[in-house]
Amino acid sequence: MEHSPIKRHPSLQPLSRHHFHGLVIAQNLLRVGTDPDGLAIMDVQADLAEFWSSGGRDHFREEEEILLPVYSRYASLDRPEVSEMLLEHIRIRSLVDQIVTRQVESVAVMHELGALLRDHIRKEERVIFPLIEAALPTDELERLETQFADPSPTARKSFHRP
Repeated sequence: MEHSPIKRHPSLQPLSRHHFHGLVIAQNLLRVGTDPDGLAIMDVQADLAEFWSSGGRDHFREEEEILLPVYSRYASLDRPEVSEMLLEHIRIRSLVDQIVTRQVESVAVMHELGALLRDHIRKEERVIFPLIEAALPTDELERLETQFADPSPTARKSFHRP
């Protein structure tokens, strides 16, 4: 099933651009160990570290410290989708830390993070962001336009390895 591009309010587009880069990282994490001539663990660890330090970590903070507090002024945070999002942030942070610091060099853990990151991003794009866009008045969405960092030039790197 093919999904057409989601029309996102301009204020949330920087977060969606981060998501695009996160999906590339997720895909690479899922590809590790699936092909003998494929991606090396160390290459994927390095790409993940660069992605995380150049905006991935801050992306979670922006959602937790800016986006959700504004949303809470107009709608209840007591929703399973929001709770799941926050719990997934914690799990993703933990897995990223284990992989980036090389505490774990397990293909299974990389695949776990890849699947979690992919599914998390899809949930935010398809469920969380539409909830927020529906709840916030246009003037509030417009005030958010300067609040989110666009991916840095480093984060814009394709992170795609042949």
